Amino acid sequence: MNGSTENSCTRENNVGDEVSLLPALILMTLVSGVVDAVSYLGLGHVFTANMTGNLVLLGFALAGAPRLSMARPLISLLAFLLGGVIGGRLGLIRSAATRRRYLLMAAAVEAVLLSVGGLVCARVDIAAAPSAVRLDLAIALTAVAMGLRTATVRGLAVPDITTTTVVTSILAAFAADSSLAGGNNVRIGRRIGSALSMLAGAAIGTLLLRFGPAVPLMIGAVLVLAAASAYAGASLASSHARGQN
Repeated sequence: MNGSTENSCTRENNVGDEVSLLPALILMTLVSGVVDAVSYLGLGHVFTANMTGNLVLLGFALAGAPRLSMARPLISLLAFLLGGVIGGRLGLIRSAATRRRYLLMAAAVEAVLLSVGGLVCARVDIAAAPSAVRLDLAIALTAVAMGLRTATVRGLAVPDITTTTVVTSILAAFAADSSLAGGNNVRIGRRIGSALSMLAGAAIGTLLLRFGPAVPLMIGAVLVLAAASAYAGASLASSHARGQN
């Protein structure tokens, strides 16, 4: 009987923690939209968050499509994979840390990578040859950040937000589980929120690009830290409340 009660409390705690985590993940999804706006429009037609689109661009370049670089999508892909490896290594120590510490640590590393990427590409001319190395470095840094984030969020295993860098599967689930398809619109709020946040992030990133690529990347870094910190604060307060009960 006691074991059943403990399991029930654990499930309730996990659900409560998941609910407090959702706003942070939605905000991080918005940052992904900002990052892809910067990378595609400001760093030379390459995605550093959305690897599906990046692979498509790489395929176009391999087939000889004009005005598309083969090197930059490849740099982004390899850097993203490196970020995933780093995220996986961080995940190995997750069992020794709380979820909030794990997310805070990963968010801090991501924020540093985005900030350095922003500084690297500050005041660069995408058409100037001397800027090519700086652009490639900025692409690599932001892609590592997004690979790290993707691995981190995957490890958190929140239903319907197992990634904050693409929303294709979320849109498919939204349609398949909708009342039009005979479903019950399960988790419709978080699905719509995730898609809209990506859309909003892309629009915000595009608008901020008028101030140069460094500004949106710096703002993205601040937002990631704010999201993780807000979750950590809510989670800690919830833990204290449960301890008092």
